[in-house]
Amino acid sequence: MNSRKIVLSIVGVLLIIGSIFGAKYIINSKYTPKPRPQKVVKTVIVETVKNGNVPIVVPANGNLVAKRRVELYAEVQGVFKPGNKLFKPGQEYRAGEILIQIDAAEYYANVQSSKSNLYNLITSIMPDLRLDYPEVFNKWQTYLANFDINKSVPILPEMSTEKEKYFISGRGILTNYYSTKNLEQRLAKYTIAAPFNGVLTEALVTEGTLVRSGQKLGEFINTSDYELEVAISKTYSDLLKVGEVVELKSIDKSKTYKGKVARINGRVDLTSQTITAFIEVKDPDLREGMYLEANLTAREEVDAIEVNRSLLLENDQIFVVRDSILDLIPVNPVYFSNSKVVLKDVPDGLTILSKPVMGAYSGMLVKVFKDQETNNQD
Repeated sequence: MNSRKIVLSIVGVLLIIGSIFGAKYIINSKYTPKPRPQKVVKTVIVETVKNGNVPIVVPANGNLVAKRRVELYAEVQGVFKPGNKLFKPGQEYRAGEILIQIDAAEYYANVQSSKSNLYNLITSIMPDLRLDYPEVFNKWQTYLANFDINKSVPILPEMSTEKEKYFISGRGILTNYYSTKNLEQRLAKYTIAAPFNGVLTEALVTEGTLVRSGQKLGEFINTSDYELEVAISKTYSDLLKVGEVVELKSIDKSKTYKGKVARINGRVDLTSQTITAFIEVKDPDLREGMYLEANLTAREEVDAIEVNRSLLLENDQIFVVRDSILDLIPVNPVYFSNSKVVLKDVPDGLTILSKPVMGAYSGMLVKVFKDQETNNQD
């Protein structure tokens, strides 16, 4: 029994020792070759250089403002009378229509009283004119005949002699006449009429409000003509021209409008070193305050190309493709926009990258995109 256990123990030890040596042999005999790195050739998109005239387009933006606007102020005091239309924002008026009517009953009575005094004063001198100045009597008689107290006071007859002037002035007629005309002018200020076709954009009073002299009543604008005020670099101050057509786009790029440069400010802003240009635009869809973007064509650069700014390296170089190998050439950038750059001194016929390549370097092996290569050959 004991000898059997001894034999089994020896066999077990031998099996363990054999499995250890067998495992070592298998491990030592297993050879895994190192993988060879694959040579990756990147595919690039290219274009062939063709120099030409590149328009320098200056982007600008701003908010529309009505070209014709009137701020309504009261020059007299009184109660705002109701009119044919409600004095509310958005209300349209035709030229000549009454915007605001202030109660002038009391002041109107004063004007009529002054007219009556003038009429009576002229009437009182008529007997003296008949006797002392018969040669001028008829024209003053005609003046009285045409005098209507319910209408504006007519202009006084022209006085031809010094004696007539002294006589008329000495009786206080001239003073009374100009005083009455002054009252009439002030009476006209109780009514404010629309100076042009437009819409009320702001109303600060309502019917029945007591209006005071100097109080702002609202704003009235013409809705057919608008202006866009934009600030551009002073570099292009001598390149922009009045009357130049400008393309305008809405903020969501959904609509395009045509405008033209109406005015250019002659002064440069000291802080921003920009000049202000005013672009006139007409369209029934436009509203005051709309945000628009403008593209101003400042000039054309001759013998130049326009590429994406990401293709230009910091040291003013770009990549070209020569026999499937990338190379660098120096260029002369002359204008930068938000996404583009205008380059000069790039020879015609060169193949340049049209899209940037990650990790690109001079001497890098590349492959031109097949479909593009076929299109270029066509």
